[in-house]
This record gives sequence, C-alpha cells and structure tokens, in this order.
Amino acid sequence: MSEINSSNQSLTNILDKLGINSAKEKFAPKEVKDQLGQEDFLKLMTTQLQNQDPFEPVNNADFIAQMAQFSTVTGITSMDETMKSVSQQLSEMRIASTTQMMGHSVLVPGKYARPDKEGVISGVVDLPETAANLNIIFENSDGEVLHQDALGIQKAGLVGFDWKDLPEDIKSSSNPITIRAFTGNTGDTGELSTQVFANVFGTSKTDTGVMLEVEDYGTIDPSQVVRFKN
Repeated sequence: MSEINSSNQSLTNILDKLGINSAKEKFAPKEVKDQLGQEDFLKLMTTQLQNQDPFEPVNNADFIAQMAQFSTVTGITSMDETMKSVSQQLSEMRIASTTQMMGHSVLVPGKYARPDKEGVISGVVDLPETAANLNIIFENSDGEVLHQDALGIQKAGLVGFDWKDLPEDIKSSSNPITIRAFTGNTGDTGELSTQVFANVFGTSKTDTGVMLEVEDYGTIDPSQVVRFKN
C-alpha cells in the first residue's frame, strides 16, 4: 500500500511540474477571465524566458518591444478609465448648467409666444433680404389680430421685435400668441421665419444627454439655444 501511495505522489509531482492538472482538478470549476492583466502578462513573459532556446535566446530588442507594448496597453486602459471619469463629470456639469436655465426664457425657432415676467412678448425675425416695411402681426388662437408693428425698412439679417404694454386679459390668458412676419415687399406674401423667447419649465435626461423642457415647444437640445434671458 505504501508503494502505491508513493507512486501516486510521484505522479502528482510530475504532473505538477509539467503543468498538467490531475483528473480531479481538470473538471473542477475555474474562474473564467476575458482579459489579461499585468500579473498574467508577467507570468507569460517568465514562462517564455524559462522555456527559450539557450542557443537562440530572446532578442533584447524583442523583449523591450514586448514590455513597451504592454506598457502601451496598460496606458490605454488607464486613459480609458480616466476618460470615463471625465465624461461622467462633464455630464454632471451639463446637468447643473442646464438646470440653471429653469425659470428663464430661451430663444427658440417658432411663432408661438407668451408674455415674460415683465409682461413683454419678444423675438427676432430672420430676413433673407432687405424688407421695404417689416410687419409683425400678433394674433390670438382664433386668428384675430391683437397688435401690429410696422418696423419700416430693415436690412437682411436678424431683426428684433417686442410687444410691450400688453392688456391684462392677454397676460392672464392660458393661450399663446401667434406671431406672423411679412417683408412688405411688392408681390411677397410669404411669412418669414421667426424665433421667440419661450419659458424653460423643466429638464430631462435622455440617452443623448440633458434636454430642456420648453413651454409650447416640448423637448429642446440645449446646444440649439443661442440666447437666453431672465
């Protein structure tokens, strides 16, 4: 019996030296790794050095190249973690900066407007060419003209407009005002593109980032906002 045990121990030792697992260990559950770490790399390099041909050893340049390659991979991994951290911090900063816009008015493309905190409706018109007499018309939801401004001759570009001293019933109305703009040029009856100041009442976080919730216009990307006011 002692001879059998001695033989088994010798076989186990030989298998261990050769790096071959016993039948019991072979079927034992192992931890599965999908990436090689620094420890794994050093083990591979040590095994390579131990098993190299003594008559043709690993070239120093190749050895240094492997070390440099591993250092590069390690640096990229570290940089990736750093960039993830920076991205998270930038996301938090965007949330903070976007939240600060709540309660303010932002300039958005559209023709529906409401009075601001001071009771003023304002916006801009994008003139593609010089207007002989730029006209801004303010209508209610029924299409009734409430107010009209004749701004006279205006050069091409962005032209600001506003309606002050609004009646109290319009200020307290729950319906937005519709704005229409015309050049006044002969034969030109098409409406002009307008941008108005609309109130930001909330923010929301989506897969693409933080978005503004703007009254009458829904979700707006903050990058589209070029101007805001109190």
